[in-house]
Amino acid sequence: MSNSPQKTVGDKSPFAGCAIFITAFAVLAFLVIFSISVLFRQAGEIEKFTDIAPAKIHVDSLDQQEPALNQLAEKLENFRLSLEKNESTELSLSAEEINQAIAAYEALKDFRGTLRVRSIQDGKIQIDISFPLNGKPRFTKEGENGWVTSDTRYLNGLLTGEFGLLDGEIVLSIQEIQVPHKTVAPPFIQQMSPYRFAERYIEDPIIGGIMKKLTSVELKEGALRLKKTAGEVPKDTITVKQVDAASERLFTFFAIAASLFLLFVATVIFLALRLKKKRGEVIETKSHEGNG
Repeated sequence: MSNSPQKTVGDKSPFAGCAIFITAFAVLAFLVIFSISVLFRQAGEIEKFTDIAPAKIHVDSLDQQEPALNQLAEKLENFRLSLEKNESTELSLSAEEINQAIAAYEALKDFRGTLRVRSIQDGKIQIDISFPLNGKPRFTKEGENGWVTSDTRYLNGLLTGEFGLLDGEIVLSIQEIQVPHKTVAPPFIQQMSPYRFAERYIEDPIIGGIMKKLTSVELKEGALRLKKTAGEVPKDTITVKQVDAASERLFTFFAIAASLFLLFVATVIFLALRLKKKRGEVIETKSHEGNG
């Protein structure tokens, strides 16, 4: 009778050797499919309250507005000079002056045709908007670059919010977005707010420099008030946590989904290995009986 050691199924099981690879591949495939599914579902929801064409947002004409524009320019320059001297100062801008600034200044040209201040009252600002958003992904057509693109959708409506400060940056906290005959999904507003419309100016030597010196931003008595109080340290009224809340919720959602799927795959592999081991033990027992 041979005394050579009996090999168990686990010693040479190709399934056991590939378990980690199978698990990793399954999780990766799940995350890719899940991400694409979420992307298309999100785009489908956005289509419910957006349009295929932009709304016409009025841009103020500069014709015969020289006295008003000179007065605005003088007000802005005096405020800038006061900030450089580190003096207590305040700049008050009405809705009309904000719209004039958007029409007149090159640094604000990106806002032309996409937003216009309708009113400032009761500590809130109302802005007519036509924001371009990415639509559902699709394969490119002849003449388009790349192989995947999307058609632009437009968020046309009335935005209501208030301003705050975040680490030397003016941000907009959005309370409501009204679209005619449509309802904007609350999760979309939560993801969009706080809206960092001024992020592009952080490194700008003029606008960025002004924002860093502000100690408060208010909507009061029908005007936007930018204030610097000498000796006062600027305090954030909107936290980084609020800005990152939407991405954190999405990351948590993905993490939970991936964990559940990983648990499912691990359970299947564990049961398969256990079943295979039992079958191997049965075969090994029969082998011993035969040799006996």
